[in-house]
Amino acid sequence: MDCIFCKIVERQAPAEIIYEDDAVIAFLDTRPMNFGHTLVIPKCHCENFLELPNNSIPNIFGIAQKVAFAVQDSLQCSGFNLVVNNGKDAGQSVFHFHVHIIPRFSTDSFRFDLNFKRYNPEEIIEIGKKIRNHI
Repeated sequence: MDCIFCKIVERQAPAEIIYEDDAVIAFLDTRPMNFGHTLVIPKCHCENFLELPNNSIPNIFGIAQKVAFAVQDSLQCSGFNLVVNNGKDAGQSVFHFHVHIIPRFSTDSFRFDLNFKRYNPEEIIEIGKKIRNHI
């Protein structure tokens, strides 16, 4: 497997590690949106959020919260974005599940370009029905 994150876990690729336990590792992103941008990943290879074992989700997000506290406290940022890109069309470029913790400052220039949609009354009912049918 040629996964850069698996190579980081196996110490075959360098990383500035922030946190590590038996199942999770967190390290600084080498192409950060802001300095301190941290990635939290499971050590086991899971391509995306939908492949994560259900029992690992609370642990990964618990560690993400612990790391986010540390990022915010240490860098004195006014906030942070917690981001998971799932799939190529969502912006995922490394296909090993990861949570981005992106520190935010009032002076940074990073912005989401949002283009909100509006449902008509029939569309919202139909989309809701489709999703409910798959749960």
